[in-house]
Amino acid sequence: MLIVMEHGATQEQIHAVENFIREQGFDAHISQGELHTIIGAVGGKIIDEREIQLLDGVREIIRISTSYKLASRAFQKEDTIIKINDVTIGGNQIAMIAGPCTIESYEQMDETAKALSDVGIKILRGGAFKPRTSPYSFQGLGEEGLKIIRRVADKYNMLVTSEVMQISQIPMFMKYVDILQVGARNMQNFNLLKELGFINKPVLIKRGLANTIEEWLMAAEYVLSGGNREVILCERGIRTFERATRNTLDLSAIPVVKQLSHLPVFVDPSHATGLRDKVAPMSRASVAAGCDGLIIEVHNNPPKAVCDGAQSLYPEQFAKLYDDLKAIANVIGRSI
Repeated sequence: MLIVMEHGATQEQIHAVENFIREQGFDAHISQGELHTIIGAVGGKIIDEREIQLLDGVREIIRISTSYKLASRAFQKEDTIIKINDVTIGGNQIAMIAGPCTIESYEQMDETAKALSDVGIKILRGGAFKPRTSPYSFQGLGEEGLKIIRRVADKYNMLVTSEVMQISQIPMFMKYVDILQVGARNMQNFNLLKELGFINKPVLIKRGLANTIEEWLMAAEYVLSGGNREVILCERGIRTFERATRNTLDLSAIPVVKQLSHLPVFVDPSHATGLRDKVAPMSRASVAAGCDGLIIEVHNNPPKAVCDGAQSLYPEQFAKLYDDLKAIANVIGRSI
């Protein structure tokens, strides 16, 4: 349930309500809005709501029918805005993440990052641990890869995002990475999600290969319920019967999730389409549909890429696309 406090409710009144619901066995999650403070009561036993209604400063109690309480618009009407150094994710500005699928060498990352930095990109991506369908495919450089991407990012004053695969890797990622990414195959790795709820860095959750929007939001709920409020959702295409593209990009998920949740919504058109020539049109469409950010694969030499070269843009292609996206964002009253 949600407990909406009166406008002007004192901190003493808010703490009194928080303490009361904790005594009843609920977890208390506080959201400070512009006009009202909302306290989310999650779990616990069934109680007489009148006991809460009579507490000083309580305006109303709202029952939430959805399973995702903390990720819902009912809990927080304002969009979640995440700030890391000088980078803003969410709100009016559209954030851009770019870089190769996997970290191959310092030279590869340095050349790619320089081209991206020259364009104005502030967040560098690259996989150090790669979940591959075949056990014989390149699995990534591991911690050495994280060291490389951190060195390169620091050189060009960029943030780093990379995919964490399991709980034991979290301490390692905390040393090198600014945004921890949960891949599509791990979207329902609930033990991993629970642990990511206890860290103090943003977590980006990609939608599973065949998961519903509700299941996707429930994955975010696992992280939010642990206390980590900096969660980003990423649509990366879902598996359908269509084989013309790698996956089927669900553009409708953007406005649907934006209505249901306050969390930022990104799109990964590279993994969604799997084809370089489809990345640009799907990126433009995603911005027009209202996404809060894009993750685009860019490689300094795609034909020589260890993996996913066919869906990676050349730096000059990305620079052209970046200009197109800025123009589209301006038309809909946003900026990149």
